[in-house]
Amino acid sequence: MRNTARWAATLGLTVTAVCGPLAGTSLASPATAPASLYAPSALVLTVGHGESAATAAPLRAVTLTCAPSPSGTHPAAASACAELRGAGGDLDALTGDTDVLCTREYAPVVVTVDGVWQGRRVSYERAFANECAKNAVSTSVFAF
Repeated sequence: MRNTARWAATLGLTVTAVCGPLAGTSLASPATAPASLYAPSALVLTVGHGESAATAAPLRAVTLTCAPSPSGTHPAAASACAELRGAGGDLDALTGDTDVLCTREYAPVVVTVDGVWQGRRVSYERAFANECAKNAVSTSVFAF
């Protein structure tokens, strides 16, 4: 009888040790589950008059969220997100209309982008000679 009790105790401990962790994972609370299957893509874009963000007088700022769906205060969020996806998130790779002719007027405009693109931190600043040159670079990302 003593062997039977010993085997029962051993079997019970083995089942608890093996199956215990498995039962715990199936009962995980929703708070531990990932909030989204998409890497975050949320940006704050600003534009101002000046040669650098440090000295520029800010004019406008918009938000742009691209995952899971385009949203934010950007006036053309869907097309801006599509343009950024096409450039792989590389703001220097944005190409607009190459046939645009701008005046040689020097009224510097600076654009900044800060936030997260597909889970990577983004901090971008670019100065343009004037508003026309800024709009020629990107069809929708910087058009706000």
